[in-house]
Amino acid sequence: MKFEDFWYVVALSYQLQTHTVLSRSLLGEWLAVFRGEDGQPVALRDRCMHRNSRLSCGKVHQGKLQCPYHGWVYNQEGRVVAVPAEGKNFKLSQSRQAKRYATREQDGYVYVRLADPAEEEFEPFPMPHYRELGWETVRVINRFQNTVTNCVENFIDIPHTVSVHPGVFRTAHQQKLEMTVERCNGSTVVEYRNETTNLGWYSRFLNKTGTEIKHTDSFHMPNVTSVEYVSGPDRHCLITSQSIPETENSTLVYTDITFNYGIWNLIARPFVWWTAQHIIGQDVKILGIQGETIAKYGAQFANTPADTIHVFVESIRGAIAAGEDPRNLPNKSIQVTFWV
Repeated sequence: MKFEDFWYVVALSYQLQTHTVLSRSLLGEWLAVFRGEDGQPVALRDRCMHRNSRLSCGKVHQGKLQCPYHGWVYNQEGRVVAVPAEGKNFKLSQSRQAKRYATREQDGYVYVRLADPAEEEFEPFPMPHYRELGWETVRVINRFQNTVTNCVENFIDIPHTVSVHPGVFRTAHQQKLEMTVERCNGSTVVEYRNETTNLGWYSRFLNKTGTEIKHTDSFHMPNVTSVEYVSGPDRHCLITSQSIPETENSTLVYTDITFNYGIWNLIARPFVWWTAQHIIGQDVKILGIQGETIAKYGAQFANTPADTIHVFVESIRGAIAAGEDPRNLPNKSIQVTFWV
């Protein structure tokens, strides 16, 4: 198993218009993404095989991509179908074929997989309740100067919230919380107990009765995190993030905040968007600082019991990096008490 076997978001569906070509980076590979003659997404290596120009700087016409340097034209299969300098003498050649990657379109996202064929056929992660009746989704995109591993750990980490998001998300109360952390089948799932009202600005709205909140965090190989809060029949929110490895230390994160607040759904949209972007902006800053420090001193971490979730995530991603299947790691379940 390797990271290239999985599907990664490269664009929102609406970003990929008929005459649009997008430049993307995925696991260090440059991509030119456009829609072919049949309207389906196409991903080619972003390199013209003629004189090494960038295809993503070219133009799309009738589902074909033209290089901006000498005008070579590529179809949706990646084959060169026209060379202006050859005029009527042009002939199709099997050797004139750009590297093409598998694409999928699902839940308003365009996905690319670099391994084709992959060692195993995985499916893109299904975005929960997307366009489902009674649910609203707010979608935001942010770039982090850090690794996928450090990003996903941040997204499912409670202790940092009182320091990085004071007042907005949580406030330091030294409240005793308990969690069960489980590693199983390539995923890490955490269930929290004793959470009530320490949720920042919207505590009264999210949990007006002050009852215990059902809070579950999870990580799913290789790059997806999910945060779920349930505090009543009409107070249900999920935050699902897909962390895309552009390069080793640049991660583009697509985040869906999907919620069911009953009659408040439409009114809540702008507040949900602003709050999510504000909190993520704070995380972008702190992870940038962490990334700079790791670049200078290395990635040796000191762990507390509250970091058990990070240890499990690192074991899963470490297994994939080593070419192993993390689903073969032994199942583990650990009870942890910590304070925030």
